[in-house]
Amino acid sequence: MAEAERIIGTPDSAGAEEPAASDETVAADGTATPADGTAAPEERPRGRRRIVALFVVAVLAYLLDLGSKMLVVAKLEGHEPIQVIGDLLRFDAIRNPGAAFGMGEAFTIIFTCIAAAVIVVIIRLARKLYSLPWAIALGLLLGGALGNLTDRIFRSPGVFEGAVVDFIAPAHFAVFNLADSAIVCGGILIVILSFRGLDPDGTVHKD
Repeated sequence: MAEAERIIGTPDSAGAEEPAASDETVAADGTATPADGTAAPEERPRGRRRIVALFVVAVLAYLLDLGSKMLVVAKLEGHEPIQVIGDLLRFDAIRNPGAAFGMGEAFTIIFTCIAAAVIVVIIRLARKLYSLPWAIALGLLLGGALGNLTDRIFRSPGVFEGAVVDFIAPAHFAVFNLADSAIVCGGILIVILSFRGLDPDGTVHKD
């Protein structure tokens, strides 16, 4: 009798063998998260580090852009262009009231509002950021947007209508600045991350 019970199992023993319900969910990156949706303690510092990385990249991009523009205005504006690589690349100070690469000169205020909106969206998105590549990409966008927005606000002809200082002039291409370069690089990185299925929260999805 005891041998038969051992083989088929009694109700009590069956209940004892059932695994306990899991109190965690596992994200696509393998990170366990409590079922109530709160982040595990070790995840919070990781998220903060990504936010720090975003703002470090943004500050570096912004300071490089701001410093280069100040130097161009002080040393190059009103002077002959500087040939850097023969006829392929020169530095030529130009005031641009339009968007990146000289487009849309009649919509300065609109571009100013768009830049401000982009900055707000990036700052809000930073709260859910757990991916270092996304932090770098968003930091480049944020630094570039802040760089050109600074020109829009503080340069002539007036607040929100200021002309952006451009100076990098490749042959047969529009003149641009370091802020434009940061924005383009950040945008390209975001496209690559999206194609690879990596989300800002660190999870990976495949369509």
